[in-house]
Amino acid sequence: MLTLSDKLKSLGVKLGARDLLRPEPDEGPPSEPREGTYAIEQVVPGRVQPTELGDAFVVETIYTPEYRHGHMGLRTTASLHMMAEWAGEQRLAGCESPGLVFLDTETSGLAGGAGTYAFLIGAGRFEGDHFRLLQFFMRDPAEEPAQLAALTEFLQPCEALVTFNGKSFDVPLLNSRYTVHGRATPLTAPAHLDLLHLARRLWRDRLPSRALGQLEIHILGANRSPEDVPGWLIPQLYFDYLSSGDARPLKGVFYHNAMDVVAMAALLTHMAHLLNDPQNTALEHGLDVVALAKLFEDLGRLEAAVQLYERGLAYSNLPEESYWDTQRRLSLAQRRQGDLAGALNTWRLAAEGRQIYAHVELAKYYEHQARDYREAVRWTQAALNLLNTPTFPRYERRLWLADLQHRLARLQRKLDR
Repeated sequence: MLTLSDKLKSLGVKLGARDLLRPEPDEGPPSEPREGTYAIEQVVPGRVQPTELGDAFVVETIYTPEYRHGHMGLRTTASLHMMAEWAGEQRLAGCESPGLVFLDTETSGLAGGAGTYAFLIGAGRFEGDHFRLLQFFMRDPAEEPAQLAALTEFLQPCEALVTFNGKSFDVPLLNSRYTVHGRATPLTAPAHLDLLHLARRLWRDRLPSRALGQLEIHILGANRSPEDVPGWLIPQLYFDYLSSGDARPLKGVFYHNAMDVVAMAALLTHMAHLLNDPQNTALEHGLDVVALAKLFEDLGRLEAAVQLYERGLAYSNLPEESYWDTQRRLSLAQRRQGDLAGALNTWRLAAEGRQIYAHVELAKYYEHQARDYREAVRWTQAALNLLNTPTFPRYERRLWLADLQHRLARLQRKLDR
């Protein structure tokens, strides 16, 4: 099967800019740069890194400890134990910042597949107090083996990969590229933390999009410069570069990739602090607190979940539908925790808010535990009365009516004995 490189060459396309003529020295710069004369070396401050498989073009950027991405620093001091528990990857628990590598790719296609190249690979890690970002760029497809070899060298101290949608896209793509060249991939041995899945858990109820760019704005408080380019445009920019040799439009691609990697480091810092100390982390939105409570409940940490549900209910910006769902979740967590008095109190408050499930739970309690059948009848009848009000939603009436009628008949039989 013809590779992308073969197809481009058959069309007469020169791959990369190395064979193009450089502009002759002039007494002054032209008013408008001439298209087709700007190699990548003239656009971004990179260097050539020799590898056993040839030369790789690498751009290096150092971020000092003072750097802030929005309102977050890059290096977390929080333990990753809770992240490891949530991800089901215990190897993460022992990882500290120097063992983490943050990875993101820019590709020649968004669908993946055997013909897709990762023409730009951004990888960052902490070295001392600084965050060191290397961007491995493929000046033409013939340089891919060298690019991958340089990446392998950078990943040598890696204990864990951190990506954003990397489990579904970046890592499988890179693994396939290593396989194409008969090389062992360095990406399967480390632990892998994909921040996209945790982001969906934490912010799916509040944010319409959990794309990394949206999380930068709404969670990290970071805004990118006008130099950024949209992700969907990046493959075409690379093909244009291969065709014309003009690398100037790629400057924005390097910026986009760098910000993706840096944003992951800042996002991990924020997430780690959220999970490690949720009660004392300042949060503006009740939905964020409730999302944390759900996560802790799923992990079986009921005490923390109950505290977070109670905290979330105190937020005035919690939407009404979420408020009542949170009341329900709180009551069930209290019951699972063995706090029946707390659950009863929560059900009574919810019953005052016309919540049918709360009436049913109270009826169950009085029937099966308190053995107070008259009180159980009272709560069941109150629920039926609510269902029969003209303004009560018809779908809820259909959901509850048969069960409540059956419950009331059973209770009446018990009273008649």
